[in-house]
Amino acid sequence: MLLAMLAWGMYEAGKRTAGAVDAASLATLSEPYHVATCLQKKRSELCTQLAELTRQFQIVQTTNEDLARQTRSLSKENNRLKEELDFFEHVMTGNTKIDNGVSIHQFNLKKDAQPGVYRYSVSMVQGGQRPKDFNGSLKFFVNLQQNDQRKTVLLTNKNAEKSFSISFKFYHRIEESFKIPPDTIVESMKVQVFEQGDSQVKLTQTAEPS
Repeated sequence: MLLAMLAWGMYEAGKRTAGAVDAASLATLSEPYHVATCLQKKRSELCTQLAELTRQFQIVQTTNEDLARQTRSLSKENNRLKEELDFFEHVMTGNTKIDNGVSIHQFNLKKDAQPGVYRYSVSMVQGGQRPKDFNGSLKFFVNLQQNDQRKTVLLTNKNAEKSFSISFKFYHRIEESFKIPPDTIVESMKVQVFEQGDSQVKLTQTAEPS
C-alpha cells in the first residue's frame, strides 16, 4: 500500500513539472518578435565594426604619408650629400677650378614625379685665399607659358619672402620645389645673386627643365 502511494505521488509531481515547463516554453514562444529591435542591434554592431575599420585605415594612411615624406626627405638629403661629395672630390683632384670670389657652380631644374611639381637646386662656391663669409640673397624667376601667354613668376620662400637669404664661406647649396597650375608649361628658370647691402645683381644664370 505504501509503495502504491509513493508511485502515485511521483506521477503527480512529474505531471506538474512537465506542465510548468510546457507553460514556460509556450510563454516564451508567445512573445512578439520585434524586427526593428533586431535591426537596431545589427546596425549598432555594424557601425562599431565600421568605426574600427575606419580608425585602422586612418592609422595606415597616416603611416604611409609619414613614410612618403620621410622617403622624399631622405632622397633630397642623399642628393645633396652626393653632389657635395662629387664637388669636393673634383676640387681635391684638381678637376674643378674655383675662381676667386663667389660663383654659381651648378643650377638645375628638374620635373618631379608628382604632377605639376618641379624641383630646382643651386650650388654656390667661393674661392680665394682666406675668403670671408659671403652674405647675400637669391631670387628665382620662373618663365611660364599658360593659355598661349607667357609670364614670369617670382618665387617666394617658406616665409613668403621674395628672396632667399644665404651665408657661407666655401660652399652653399639650396634645393626647393614649386608647383604650377594645370595646362601650364615651364620654359626656363633664372636665379639672381645679390650681395648684402647691394641692390645690383652680382650673378645670374638660367636653367631649362630636364
